[in-house]
Amino acid sequence: MESEFASSIDFNRSTDGLRDLPSPAAVSLAEYLASIFGGAALAVLHYGSRAQGRASRLDSAFDFFVVVTGYPEAYRAAASALGVRCRPHLALALARLLPPNAMSVRRSGPFGEQEAKCLIMSECDFRRECSARARDHFVQARMIQTVRLAWARDTASADTVLASVRHARSRTFDWVRAFLPSVFDLPAYCRTLIDVSFAHELRAEAASHSEVLYSAQRELLCAIYGPVLAGLAARGVLEREDDAWRQRHALGRWRRWLVENHFRWSKVRTTARLLKHPFLYDDWLEYLTRKIDRSTGQKIILTARERRRPLIFLWPRVFRYLRNRPQRGH
Repeated sequence: MESEFASSIDFNRSTDGLRDLPSPAAVSLAEYLASIFGGAALAVLHYGSRAQGRASRLDSAFDFFVVVTGYPEAYRAAASALGVRCRPHLALALARLLPPNAMSVRRSGPFGEQEAKCLIMSECDFRRECSARARDHFVQARMIQTVRLAWARDTASADTVLASVRHARSRTFDWVRAFLPSVFDLPAYCRTLIDVSFAHELRAEAASHSEVLYSAQRELLCAIYGPVLAGLAARGVLEREDDAWRQRHALGRWRRWLVENHFRWSKVRTTARLLKHPFLYDDWLEYLTRKIDRSTGQKIILTARERRRPLIFLWPRVFRYLRNRPQRGH
């Protein structure tokens, strides 16, 4: 099944990077994930540090969005493949409340030990979250950066999912303009996209990490958003000034308030998603401490009591971390 599905997708290079072939390890793992979700799997998108080529440690997880036809069939298939650790009824309830759910999948395969962090979304939810109807910025914050199609059921499924990604990118000006000066250039546009997205999530990394993200993706981001700005100029929204762009009309106070309020609410929802990890994400505590270690160099040593009852005894450490996290220091 894996090779049949993989061979049906055209992996030609594209200016937006969506059809650039991921690493063989990522493709192999994506095919495995598709087999877990069975007939419900539509497409698997690879994003994050490994997709960007900046993963520096062998234990870095592979990040994927798994787009499915619907949650009931997806979690039934996953429960059949993974056993009780999938918790299908709980996963279904939480997916309907606050999608996407995050799951950890590990395997030993042709590329050794691999860990996948999977965000599972129905095609309907994914399409909405890439549009102006998005309930928060979580999905768009990831889709506006490096994303690669790693697997799809067929060409039609690939086209449908990638159309949503392209739509999210085409409408970035709708929200980022509230954070842009009246005149800006293409690098400033790309930087601001990442800065705004990064600032409205609780992150382990320092605020300066957004520059790391921009530097790692600079060429691709400019290839994606150069045409977006040119299209806005053709519609009269922007005016070209040498190598810069001018906003022809200032954003009104009401519209600015709506954008800023959307991001405030988005941060609440994105933070709330972290509360699902203890119930759905295998070894979530180990994943969290490793992520903080990789991002900040801070080695967190948990006590036996914190490991045994983290939902009770870990809160003082959580509050201290939130108060002193690197993201606040810049």
